[in-house]
Amino acid sequence: MNDEAARATVSVAYQGVPAAFGEEAASVIFGAEARTLPYSRFDDVVAAVVAGAAQFGVLPIENTLVGSVGETFEALGRHDVRIVGETVLRVSHALIAPRGVRLADVRRVHSHPVALAQCESLFRAHPELIPVAAFNTAGAVRAVIAAGEPDAAAIGSARAAELYDGNVLLAAIEDHPHNFTRFVAVARAGSRALEGCRGAKTSLSFELAHRPGALAAVLVELASRGVDLTKIESRPIHGRPFEYTFFLDVRGDAADAPLRDAIAALRAPSDGVSSLRVLGSYGNRAERD
Repeated sequence: MNDEAARATVSVAYQGVPAAFGEEAASVIFGAEARTLPYSRFDDVVAAVVAGAAQFGVLPIENTLVGSVGETFEALGRHDVRIVGETVLRVSHALIAPRGVRLADVRRVHSHPVALAQCESLFRAHPELIPVAAFNTAGAVRAVIAAGEPDAAAIGSARAAELYDGNVLLAAIEDHPHNFTRFVAVARAGSRALEGCRGAKTSLSFELAHRPGALAAVLVELASRGVDLTKIESRPIHGRPFEYTFFLDVRGDAADAPLRDAIAALRAPSDGVSSLRVLGSYGNRAERD
């Protein structure tokens, strides 16, 4: 089997409908030949991977304008999967309406809450526009075009406008041109990192005892071994009010020193760190690759 045929057999779950940014990220990571499978929720994407309905899943995890995507962290915390790769996608939004609808006619703008938050300047410039949350950017475009309501538009990609035959009223409406979203690829537990990706990054999650200096001790352990911390995120633990799971991204592979030694030290019995998980060591596949 040649490489193109092998890539065509890969099934990749993403959140949304065709022309969603998640589908575009899946094509960047796995190639245009990969078979993409749409799901309604981020948790559904991860659940499909765990159940074997898809070999891989692709999820947005952070954006340069609005920060972390909480639903993805929640899904990673609930399911035993492994991050095996990532890509960073340039995201440009358009205001899209049914044919014949003018900007002056629009009063409601539908899109995913993260996309709406990336376009706050649009709503400041046009206070008559009311943002309406939807499950997905491309899904909002498809629904608005199908409904054909004269006062509705959606925020999505130019590709979504083309695919669903919408009219682009305004292009590049994101608040800043440096609008990038980082997507991670996940596979079932025990999977190896994707080949051909650049660099090395490791994602970890853990819980801490409620005592002074517990988080500082983790950071000192990493810093003292020269491990470069690139991101830290905390998410509430459901059913345990005001307790949190911490997610860390660091440079390096978990199998290599000094990160290997730092993880071993953090896993040693103590009254600080508990439930330490290595979510994956992986590299980046750029859009231009």
